[in-house]
Amino acid sequence: CGGTVGAILTCPLEVVKTRLQSSSVTLYISEVHLSTVNGASVNRVTRVSPGPLHCLKMILQKEGPRSLFRGLGPNLVGVAPSRAIYFAAYSNCKEKLNNIFEPDSTQVHMISAGVAGFTAITATNPIWLIKTRLQLDARNRGEKRMSAFECVRKVYHSDGIKGFYRGMSASYAGISETVIHFVIYESIKRKLLEFKTASSMDNEDESVKEASDFVGMMMAAATSKTCATSIAYPHEVVRTRLREEGTKYRAFFQTLSLLVREEGYGSLYRGLTTHLIRQIPNTAIMMSTYEVVVYLL
Repeated sequence: CGGTVGAILTCPLEVVKTRLQSSSVTLYISEVHLSTVNGASVNRVTRVSPGPLHCLKMILQKEGPRSLFRGLGPNLVGVAPSRAIYFAAYSNCKEKLNNIFEPDSTQVHMISAGVAGFTAITATNPIWLIKTRLQLDARNRGEKRMSAFECVRKVYHSDGIKGFYRGMSASYAGISETVIHFVIYESIKRKLLEFKTASSMDNEDESVKEASDFVGMMMAAATSKTCATSIAYPHEVVRTRLREEGTKYRAFFQTLSLLVREEGYGSLYRGLTTHLIRQIPNTAIMMSTYEVVVYLL
């Protein structure tokens, strides 16, 4: 539920983020320099990376408001099974590991998050590939837009079944983000629980959750996601480049080195601001909804 609501509300931000991560967003402008030795003018081509607001304005001007919801269909199709697989794998793995290691320890959370991420990525990568391709499909107003089914046919025709798994290596690298996120989240959650227990020693009914507990969990989710995303963000840019159509990018490390060599280290963080603006409320909604539903069930 939380994943679906978050996906709809934050879709425009995700479209802007994906465009900023792609290679097609780099604009080239000519700068004229007259102060040369022989007095002749020389044109120098300079790379310019537009900001989120400029990118948003260009999409609205050239493609119209509907383009801000490109890829929402696959996103909604993928978000429910992806989150369901993820949380089921995380809970089951944590339950089993609690019998092996010290219950609710850092290694339990790290391994559980890693296994859950690996399972969800492997199962749902084709859906996210289609979503990314649709978000990168820039067409002017009035032009016929590519549908999800057309995109599936196109990917299969050009690359076969393996084409649907492009960018999966970068997604696997992104498991580090999930691991960091859950370790920090569970740590903050434990501290909040300890604080509540210490402050309510006189209260007999400690099992009843209050509204402030869920607000605390939202804050824990937002804080942990911000830290994790900032550390592991480059894998997002690499993944978008790998999923581009007719791309020169072939493998994770090849893409990483090519990006640094051609566009500098700053290119690895293109779209980070937009991603954080989208991801923090999205994660807070999703995690708190998950905790509420688990508590109610």
